[in-house]
Amino acid sequence: MTCLSLRKVLGVMSVFSVIVFAVLVGLTGSTDLSISSAHAQSAGNVPGGTLGNVGDPELWRFARRGGCGTVSIPDKSAGCLVQSDGDVLRALKNGIMSQFGGWLMLAMVVVLGLFYAFRGRIMIDGGPAGETIERFNGLERFAHWLSATSFIVLALTGLNVLYGRYILMPILGQDAFAALTYYGKLSHNYIGFSFMLGVVMMFVLWVRDNIPNKHDLTWLAAAGGLFTKGVHPPSKRFNAGQKFIFWYVVIAGIWMTVSGLALLFPLELQSLSGIISLFNFFGLGQGGELTQLQQTQVALLSHGLSGLFFIAVIIGHIYIGSVGMEGAIDAVGSGQVDRKWAQDHHDLWVAEMDEKQTVAEKAQPAE
Repeated sequence: MTCLSLRKVLGVMSVFSVIVFAVLVGLTGSTDLSISSAHAQSAGNVPGGTLGNVGDPELWRFARRGGCGTVSIPDKSAGCLVQSDGDVLRALKNGIMSQFGGWLMLAMVVVLGLFYAFRGRIMIDGGPAGETIERFNGLERFAHWLSATSFIVLALTGLNVLYGRYILMPILGQDAFAALTYYGKLSHNYIGFSFMLGVVMMFVLWVRDNIPNKHDLTWLAAAGGLFTKGVHPPSKRFNAGQKFIFWYVVIAGIWMTVSGLALLFPLELQSLSGIISLFNFFGLGQGGELTQLQQTQVALLSHGLSGLFFIAVIIGHIYIGSVGMEGAIDAVGSGQVDRKWAQDHHDLWVAEMDEKQTVAEKAQPAE
């Protein structure tokens, strides 16, 4: 097409555009098409007062921030066009919580590494005696390992949800990682119940031996002798450090159970409503009630954050019960510990056991 022909086409199009514009002005009586459109839609009672393809910034800003309108149906959440809490949840989970959890566990590993480098392994003073004493019976060891193995599976599968896409997926590939995460989620959901059972069993078996007493203050004042060789403050069956682990596992286990069940059954259980009401009663909350969806979101954040703290604490527990202290692993292994180890760390308990043994022997009839 020549340049002259192109000019003719453009000229015809321009004339046509002017004619169309004139017709529209004649029909509407105004050159402001947006105002005409607004009048037309207002006459039809358009919901929200929107202007068709002309956006209403204030309306969408209100909706984007989670603002809700009024509806006549029982489900008042239907008045919310956008559930913006989901974006906040994703930002916290993938941002602050993930970074905090990574630094927390790294800090725990570094601290334990430095402790081992400067303090070394806590050895039995004078070496093992070669004589053993029963520390835990079969039922107690079963309860411990039921909780321990369940916790390890729960920790690994939970960490995979939080960090797996950054660490494992580049190594395994998307398909293998997807399969691993799917079956990991299933195991996480079901093995959680065995962890609950183990915590209940440990509580019933050991609660009476984990009541704080005056000897715990002495143990804490000496830091349990962890930083000084040859120092062993008096202790009964469980020292102050072990009592801390016990009560932490019980309390954190209860909270992980509550938040976990709220995630497993989000529409059947509203487990956080009472806690929110308690916060509101003391003036610590924002007032009002959380919806079921909001409760699920709060449960998800609290479950993940509590799990990260739980893992960090258990890493320290595993260290001191294995490579950190000679003879400690035997307590939950065979259940029999070296008598010298027991005297170093639980001398009052050994004295009680010896006294019971003496009384039992005297009670036996002479042959």
